[in-house]
Amino acid sequence: MSILESERYALEDLDRLEKAIADRFLDTPRTHRDRISQEHEIASFLDRIQHQSKFLLDSFEDAHGERQREIANLSGGEISQFDEFYKQLKSIKDFHRRYPNEPVENLEENYRKKRRTDDDSPDLDTIDTMFTGEEGLGKYFDLIAFHERYLNLRGVTHVPYVQYLDIFDKFEQLSRTPKDDDYFKYLTDLSGYLEGFLKRTQPLNDPEGMIAKIEENFKEEWENNLKQNGSTENHKRSDPTADGFYCDACEKMFEKQTVYGSHLSGKKHKKNVELKEKVAVNGASSSAADLKAQAITLREYEIKKLAEILEKIREETKINVERKSALTLRERQLEMEALEREEFGGDEDDGEGDQEDDGKIYNPLKLPIGWDGKPIPFWLWKLHGLGVEHPCEICGNFVYMGRKAFDKHFMEARHVHGLRCLGIQNSALFREITSIQDALALWEKMKKERRAQESMREQAVEVEDDEGNVMSEKVYNDLKKQGLL
Repeated sequence: MSILESERYALEDLDRLEKAIADRFLDTPRTHRDRISQEHEIASFLDRIQHQSKFLLDSFEDAHGERQREIANLSGGEISQFDEFYKQLKSIKDFHRRYPNEPVENLEENYRKKRRTDDDSPDLDTIDTMFTGEEGLGKYFDLIAFHERYLNLRGVTHVPYVQYLDIFDKFEQLSRTPKDDDYFKYLTDLSGYLEGFLKRTQPLNDPEGMIAKIEENFKEEWENNLKQNGSTENHKRSDPTADGFYCDACEKMFEKQTVYGSHLSGKKHKKNVELKEKVAVNGASSSAADLKAQAITLREYEIKKLAEILEKIREETKINVERKSALTLRERQLEMEALEREEFGGDEDDGEGDQEDDGKIYNPLKLPIGWDGKPIPFWLWKLHGLGVEHPCEICGNFVYMGRKAFDKHFMEARHVHGLRCLGIQNSALFREITSIQDALALWEKMKKERRAQESMREQAVEVEDDEGNVMSEKVYNDLKKQGLL
């Protein structure tokens, strides 16, 4: 293929890629799977745009002059125009003679929007293999393996998985953990997982640029710290988020400066300093320890910054883990089936028209209508107890379906208005009370107790008159007002 034809092909490809990206943005994703698939598809288009643009720039620069020679030949330079034309025509005929069954590449078909019913849509399967089952297509973290490795580190106390999700980026608690190879490998793998998770869930937010920015900020803070402290020997730890004083000779962290000062005058510290000096004199590289400390601190810094970026995912993961721990095995299976129906059943009716949307919805059991305009599944209706009636006499014998709606209505305007009509001030004591008679009886009891407490408060203070008579403060004030004292 000639250079000009390659450039024409690349420009056409750029136009089709721009149109394909615009079509993807106009198509609103219905599910979380569709959103992730759409973003990765757009990211692949952007990568191809960069590749084609780089090819065009290199071709336009024409470093070797081949493009200029081809233009000169077509315009009647060294070779006549017709000779060049017949030469290219002959090469095309020879190619198709050698490969008579060569398929023609259809660019429009390459960038057509794929559906789940298509047999030639490997991108949809790629989304499934991109995430683990625990990650839920990028909704949650999957740090179970890292939690086990964290518990196997020396000097670490046992914490449950939910608590580990809160502290996996807080390295102040690992000050007594030796900074050995296992610790460094744990940090490297955890940082790599978070970087990969960011790229998989946010492909359009320039994850590579975000990671490069984090590394650049770390280098600046590390250099500033070295300028302030002179070297990594017995300085405050270079991690800007860590609190304490770090002894590089003993590889220990101290929270208070007084303890750190007394440690410097200890025999053990002086012995470790002498050993490090002997190693340096014998020709060993004294910067090896500094490089190791810098690498470890870089991993810790990256994990903290990535955890801040993915803070919302961390909170969702904690909620999901706590919720799953309260479910039975049967409830988990039902939840997985519901998620599969939600993710895979969204586009089944696209090719058959919208007959169900135009026609009457079949709902013989009178089930509630869900967010998609269709009746909710029967198992979900039964799981939430939506078939159980909870009448409330205070609300005008209004019937609430399901325990959740019944518990929620005690703070709603209908129930509060009913209590006000009875002359009752709403409080937490009237929760679960639906009968008017029970509410009035409780209100009367509360008023009697309040009056009794007020009378006891009045009788609690006693005073004595000039003649030595002891009486309550209320009686004393009443007699004084009448002039009897």
